[in-house]
Amino acid sequence: MRTVKPLSVLDLSPIVEGSDAATALRNSLDLARHAEAWGYRRYWVAEHHNMDGVASSATAVLVGYIAGGTRTLRVGSGGVMLPNHAPLVVAEQFGTLATLYPGRIDLGLGRAPGTDRLTMRALRRHLASEEEEGFPRDVLELQAYLGDGGADQPVRAIPGIGTQVPIWLLGSSLYSAQLAAYLGLPFAFASHFAPDMLLQALQVYRSGYRPSAAWPQPHAMVGVNVVAADSDDAAAWLFTSIQQRFLGMQRGQRGPLPRPIAPAAMEALWTPQEKAGVQRMLAATAVGSPQTVRRQLQAIVEQTAADELIVAGAIHDHAARLRSYELLAGLELDGAAAAG
Repeated sequence: MRTVKPLSVLDLSPIVEGSDAATALRNSLDLARHAEAWGYRRYWVAEHHNMDGVASSATAVLVGYIAGGTRTLRVGSGGVMLPNHAPLVVAEQFGTLATLYPGRIDLGLGRAPGTDRLTMRALRRHLASEEEEGFPRDVLELQAYLGDGGADQPVRAIPGIGTQVPIWLLGSSLYSAQLAAYLGLPFAFASHFAPDMLLQALQVYRSGYRPSAAWPQPHAMVGVNVVAADSDDAAAWLFTSIQQRFLGMQRGQRGPLPRPIAPAAMEALWTPQEKAGVQRMLAATAVGSPQTVRRQLQAIVEQTAADELIVAGAIHDHAARLRSYELLAGLELDGAAAAG
């Protein structure tokens, strides 16, 4: 039976060269409203800190802003970096969101801090190694706060208790895949920037999955980058902004999302080794006209048997970003049976 893969949006609220955070946040809401009209399933924002080019640091606040400005779209985190927060605080934040916008809030959880060591200290006041090692414990604690609870539960999230906010685990390695399988939770792989272990993680997740009441079957979402335009050449030009950003990541340089440049000019910016590194990090990417993008994404779906794709699209010009997601929304990606 033919199935069509649903598409979701991953937004880091990019601050672009020549603009500011206020514009980035307004653009996120504008994109979310368009994504709702175009039929996207979810709209997730990601927690990052101390990054000049990313405005989504206060994730729960931004989720509320977007949910309040839309009507039916599922809105959530992709994700909240749990080591940075007390589980009770996250439960209260997302319990409040779920109370305000019932049936529309997702809570994706990550195990990494999403920043550098100095910022980690500013966020958590210490760098105890047990913080990430305590991730499974914190996930279970958070589940309890959002569950039905009981009279003997001494600490409760209010609002939060009884909301049953869907929890997803995010990751770019085998660890979260194994934990998501063990707990019977949906799993999202961050292949839009760290694709190396994608297929192995999906195999581990599916083969070890233990059904839960909320999720009787495994559900895997795969992160991809997409830059779609009316022609391959136009998309390749827009894509150079992402290439420059990932080159900066390799060099440890931060900054606003760069303006696009001629694709040929990229050769003067990077060494062969840096180019290979950027290409490896961006392996899960589709760039081109709608026909080209569909072909590239269809290959990813067939390779991964993803249940959903979540699409990052950092494009300098907001109108071009909207156009990219609009073109993508018009494509149909056929499902494929899971391998292994």
